[in-house]
Amino acid sequence: MGPRNKTGVSEFLLMEVTKDLELQPLHFILFLSIYLVTTLGNLLIVMAVTSDSHLHTPMYFFLYNLSFTDICLSTTTIPKMLVNIQTQNQSITYTGCLTQLCSVLVFASLESFLLAIMAYDRYVAICHPLRYMAIMNFRFCGRLILSSLFISIVDALLHSLMVLQLTFCTDLEIPLFFCEVVQVIKLACSDTLINNILIYLATSIFGGVPVCGIIFSYTQIVSSVLRMPSAGGKYKAFSTCGSHLSVVSLFYGTGLGVYISSALINSSRQTAVASVIYTVVPQMMNPFIYSLRNRDMKEALRKLISKIPLPFEDCVI
Repeated sequence: MGPRNKTGVSEFLLMEVTKDLELQPLHFILFLSIYLVTTLGNLLIVMAVTSDSHLHTPMYFFLYNLSFTDICLSTTTIPKMLVNIQTQNQSITYTGCLTQLCSVLVFASLESFLLAIMAYDRYVAICHPLRYMAIMNFRFCGRLILSSLFISIVDALLHSLMVLQLTFCTDLEIPLFFCEVVQVIKLACSDTLINNILIYLATSIFGGVPVCGIIFSYTQIVSSVLRMPSAGGKYKAFSTCGSHLSVVSLFYGTGLGVYISSALINSSRQTAVASVIYTVVPQMMNPFIYSLRNRDMKEALRKLISKIPLPFEDCVI
């Protein structure tokens, strides 16, 4: 007997991180450590940019928003995974799944837009240095952030509303560790043509447009830098782009890996692992990339950490 329609869906089942009971504590510690490192690292970036007046520039304003977005994206997936590992219960409520689905879409799309905006910021700084502050004024930067957030929220709500119209079958197992719109739609018994069209359209816009913007920006940057007469000027210009290029490569590289693995590999577990890497690794590595490769950020972090009182510094020996 095939799966029957089930209109009153109350919960979905997520994939187990591991079926080996002996490995569950190890996986719990691993993901908890990743979440703490991600949250703390990005929170330090946010606090450093806020506290140091030397970092009150458009570039660090965008980095501030990127770090905050990374915290939010990690928080939408990892805590639920930790709860499932600890309780050995893989269920997630229908409302919880839609909330997680919507949140992942919002923050993943926003991160994609932010990376494109940061590429444009580097393009203006290198190709039009005399007009940089006139173009990248804080009002314009704020509008870029708010516009990106608004578009991301509208897209996520549209996907969520379309999912609400679907009728699901009795097979409610999602082959991932978190709710993702494509996998949720695959569980539907009703027609999903419009949902699939919307997904392809959204992917083209929120993936293609930022990538094209990044490619255009760096094409202009490379062309401008190669025309510089001094080797020192070329090195300085390229060094300001190194951190951003590393983050872009990590974010879109892992995203491409998820797409390739889902298309070529039939193993749902390997696809699930690739999806977790996409939503966890870039967010964890971004603070390290920007702090290790950026002298101003390292100095701001050093000042910030020096202000943190030690628990025993007031004790008299």
